[in-house]
Amino acid sequence: MIEKEMDPGVIEQFLSELPEKAFHLGLRVVLAGLAFVIGMQLVRLIRSILKKALHKSHIDDSAVHFIDSFVKFSMYFVLILMIASGLGVDAASILALLGSASVAVGLAVQGSLSNLAGGVLLLVLKPFTAGDYIKDGQGNEGTVEAVDIFYTQLVTPDNRMIVLPNGTLANGTITNFTLRGERRFDIPVAISYKDDKKAKEVIERILREDACVLQEREIAVFVDSLGDHGINLNARGWALTADFWPAKWRITEQIKYALDEAGISIPYWQMDVHVDKM
Repeated sequence: MIEKEMDPGVIEQFLSELPEKAFHLGLRVVLAGLAFVIGMQLVRLIRSILKKALHKSHIDDSAVHFIDSFVKFSMYFVLILMIASGLGVDAASILALLGSASVAVGLAVQGSLSNLAGGVLLLVLKPFTAGDYIKDGQGNEGTVEAVDIFYTQLVTPDNRMIVLPNGTLANGTITNFTLRGERRFDIPVAISYKDDKKAKEVIERILREDACVLQEREIAVFVDSLGDHGINLNARGWALTADFWPAKWRITEQIKYALDEAGISIPYWQMDVHVDKM
């Protein structure tokens, strides 16, 4: 094979044009970086204006957070596409490449798309809002802090963060403990068989005197079951959702002390062993 010699003029021309090309490339990179910085500030400004407008419209905080996250990702995608086009990358080629790879990408991120759809369903159906205390079908529970595009954040009573996929949450069972303004409490109390009537009077008096117990709702003390060692009573009442746990804990403690003062014994499990003498 006959090797062709490279024309020295081509090399000289390349070297002579190299500084100018490097300058133009460096200028494009600097302008792209500057455009990205300015674009970030514009995105922040638009997001700030949008959030203020949404809050003035009295939209739920979860919906505001979701819309803000969606707008943020969308605007950054458009910004990066514009900067790439400014650097000489053909935007049509990028979109065509994304279109041809959409099937593979869709299979790869089907879980994320499911979470995105789940987030939309949660915002539309509103089984809970930010600040509600919920529990899902897997036993995860806590106060809803935010609903993002793909995940919902819960804060547990001991200040742990639980991140739940929106897709799983939207398709599962959700128990909302704070959706209603009032909650019923049931406090089991075991007493001996001989103290049935007296104990019911003592417990009912506590329920009637407690400031957090809603007196217009049902208040009842009844025999729930007959145990092997005593009678199992149930003290039932209603309280505001915000007062539910403090009221239940306080009443349970007061019942114990009141029964002790009234001389009513709380039975405990015991076994009597009889030994026959030979």
